[in-house]
Amino acid sequence: MTRVDVAVIGTGPNGLAAAVTMARAGLRVELHEAAETIGGGLRTQPLLDRDIAHDICSAVHPMALASPFFEQFDLSRRGVAFATPRISYAHPLDDGRAGLAYRDLETTCTRLGGDGSRWRDLMAPLIEHSSGVAQLMLSGGQVLPRSPSAAFVLAPRILSHCTRLATRRYAGAEAKALFSGLAAHANGRLPSVVSAAVALLLGHLAHTTGWPIPRGGSTRIAAALVADIEAHGGTVHTANRIDDLRELADARVILCDLSPKEFVRIAKHELPARYVRRLGRFRYGPAAAKVDFLVNEPIPWTNPEVAHAGTVHLGGTQAETFRQETHTAAGIGTGAPFVLVSDPAVADLDRAHSGKRPVWAYAHVPNGDGVDPVPMVCRQIERYAPGFSETIIAARGICGAEYEAYNPNYVGGDIGAGAVTLRQALLRPTLRWGMHSTPLPHVYLCSASTPPGPGVHGMCGYLAAKLALRRRFGLSVPALAPGLSEAR
Repeated sequence: MTRVDVAVIGTGPNGLAAAVTMARAGLRVELHEAAETIGGGLRTQPLLDRDIAHDICSAVHPMALASPFFEQFDLSRRGVAFATPRISYAHPLDDGRAGLAYRDLETTCTRLGGDGSRWRDLMAPLIEHSSGVAQLMLSGGQVLPRSPSAAFVLAPRILSHCTRLATRRYAGAEAKALFSGLAAHANGRLPSVVSAAVALLLGHLAHTTGWPIPRGGSTRIAAALVADIEAHGGTVHTANRIDDLRELADARVILCDLSPKEFVRIAKHELPARYVRRLGRFRYGPAAAKVDFLVNEPIPWTNPEVAHAGTVHLGGTQAETFRQETHTAAGIGTGAPFVLVSDPAVADLDRAHSGKRPVWAYAHVPNGDGVDPVPMVCRQIERYAPGFSETIIAARGICGAEYEAYNPNYVGGDIGAGAVTLRQALLRPTLRWGMHSTPLPHVYLCSASTPPGPGVHGMCGYLAAKLALRRRFGLSVPALAPGLSEAR
């Protein structure tokens, strides 16, 4: 039997990115997926109607066109088409007003009135240095930025939005809501250094590449990655759960798209006790409770402009969003969570059929929360779209606790595979020289529990693969563009 060069456990976006990189370097790669279908957070399938496809986890992809990995991989040239809404995200308020982040910065600033110049001053320099900002924030500290000036542009903006003083940055409720909704993507206490950084990354991308939706669903991204792996000799094994690292003893290198909890479960017998204790101190963040709706018409938002947004943040005022997210991070459920909503057919018209369309929603809830999310998500949507409940044909909810059963990496329902705190942004999952390495020299972690953290960007897998290529094989990083595979 020919020995396997690389075994990858898990086929989420990071596992697939790692496998692409290894296979393109000329190595024999095999992937092992516990589920019956590949993709992890990139799965799309019918749930409530055979003709309507729902994104099981991620639906909107701000980093799919900005990530250094995907920038090189070039999804568009591989047949993955994106629909980009003219309003990247919206944040409605109770009085009918709404913060609206148009892809066009100037339109956004005009709509923000007196806060428009402040929004322009915040975003325009980031947009000018967008490539450097994305590389800086998504390199896991392992790559010098192409443009050092990106750090000088980014740092003061993080500092000015990471404390309670951030509440004084804007005069109007709309601009305050726009920024607080962005910060809530960090799914933790607000405000904070990490939430400000996340907000600035996602916020400026809203005005550059936008927040695109893959036509046909997120699974198209996974399919493009798998196609490239197989074209370079890789093999994917689905419905193949790895319960013991020794099952892969014939692999020269193992890349694990696993949370620390799952990694310890399969490798504890081989790991030093001290390292196991350190991984045991890794903390998981709040949960996501997911609701999929099948509806018979677009969401009837009170503010009609919100209907043009690909993503809608439901959190009320800045003060409400800060309070709710801080309570959730502390394990306190209030019954009125911050909710993210997307009607993908707003941008991808083919997602609607025969008068039916999917609606995707996440609620931020305490880790391990077992409350049925359907009623509370309906209430939050109804607050800004009265009559929404009358459009519902069917609904399916997954509480935070159930999300871990769907994917063991989502410990307690934490889809980010680890709390996004300052400490865990710097030491993820723990302090090591080569953050993706482990005490087992042939084993590497490549999940969102490693730098740079959560998001569909593929960088955790790409960075882990780069490290393994250099340390274990003495190989350079291969080119990722279609038609190219030579090392560079």
